[in-house]
Amino acid sequence: MAADLFGRLLDFVAPRRCAVCGGRLAAGERGLCAACLLRLPRTMAWLTPADNMVARMFWGVFPVGRAAAFFYYKPHSDVARAIYAMKYKGRPDIGFDLGRAAAVELAAAGFFDGMDVLLPVPLARKRQRQRGYNQSWHIARGVASATGLPVEARAVVRTTYSRSQTGLTPEQRRDNVAGAFALRCAGRLEGRHALIVDDVVTTGATIAACAAAMAAVPGARLSVLTLGAAI
Repeated sequence: MAADLFGRLLDFVAPRRCAVCGGRLAAGERGLCAACLLRLPRTMAWLTPADNMVARMFWGVFPVGRAAAFFYYKPHSDVARAIYAMKYKGRPDIGFDLGRAAAVELAAAGFFDGMDVLLPVPLARKRQRQRGYNQSWHIARGVASATGLPVEARAVVRTTYSRSQTGLTPEQRRDNVAGAFALRCAGRLEGRHALIVDDVVTTGATIAACAAAMAAVPGARLSVLTLGAAI
């Protein structure tokens, strides 16, 4: 009760704003208002999880079980504004909220059936210190809150970070992340169906490099979920 009253008082003194439209958030709303969340463009890729624009990125690269992105991503769009705030304006709560919203909709289609663990794409230590958090971990936490799946953040680590993927060609993206990830605890993934979780997929290079680090894990199966797809 006291926490609820304090939250209402804080909202009165310093109103919380939607990361997309800038409007004042109502009680119960967090990073985005309900209206903005409803109108963000869904890909519906989870209805055909083995054959869609995300899954096809990984055909011939690694065996992907299911793949989906929640939203279409375009520069300067509402989706881009939400993800920018999540990554660069200290708003990891947006990642949690969108991860949870995605999980609620995808679960209704059976997307998570048979999955065992959530694997957020790790950041390099330097990058995480600069940002203060790994946005993919917060997205995975949101998914976990709706599915009950555990988040595994220690099995795979990022060992190198050279530069951002933004503005690079597909070939440059692949070279930029080649060998960037390493397996630390194979036993945490052995025989399990792991869902790789990230913010935006463009060419799939980062996710493919993360998957390559798990290639030697006995019995591991991999699927992919991102908030956005830059298609």
